[in-house]
Amino acid sequence: MTFANHIISFIKNLSFPFKLPGEIKVMNPFLNRETLTVCENFYRKYYSDHNNRWMIIGINPGRFGGGVTGIPFTDPIRLQSECGIENSWPKKQELSSLFIYEIINAFGGPEVFYKKFYFTAVSPLGFTRNNKNLNYYDDKILENGIKDFAVNCMIKQLKFGINCDVVFCLGDGKNYKYLSKLNAEHKFFKQIIPLSHPRFIMQYKLKSKSRYVQSYLRQLAFCNRQ
Repeated sequence: MTFANHIISFIKNLSFPFKLPGEIKVMNPFLNRETLTVCENFYRKYYSDHNNRWMIIGINPGRFGGGVTGIPFTDPIRLQSECGIENSWPKKQELSSLFIYEIINAFGGPEVFYKKFYFTAVSPLGFTRNNKNLNYYDDKILENGIKDFAVNCMIKQLKFGINCDVVFCLGDGKNYKYLSKLNAEHKFFKQIIPLSHPRFIMQYKLKSKSRYVQSYLRQLAFCNRQ
């Protein structure tokens, strides 16, 4: 199987394993026919090979990016303008997607970048509470409840052809701490490199964005030497 076929099979079989507490809802964009079609087009365009890749792990998909398109850190705008994949969704911007595609273009563009890297998340499915994005670690019941789901998803994805010497973690606070705890228990990766989360940069550190871009590129450049 190609890397693309592994991903497509994985997302088609994603489902959340337990009842969510209170007002929390799970976002599963892969139940939508257009999302599946778009994902198949995207992954067959960039991942139809047997290359090994480095994994970049986020928190969980958001409402205006992966929670719509099914592709991590890719909102409908970037999907069309940067990846050339047309879609019918409202062209709402996700701040994280804006930053990530600046990184991707600085690295050489989508074709170059996606040959080396694969985006995923601790929880490949996202969450909302009262129609607002919810990070898994912002609710203790959810944080504890996703553990088996997160571990099982990671085990499946590592079989795609992932380089396990280094992994990049988006979010150098709670997400890094949680991933490090899982890794200490399951030994997925030899080293976890934390990076400031794109949304944090765009929301709170916009004036210093160029410094963060250079920091990302320095860390990711490790993979160009391999």
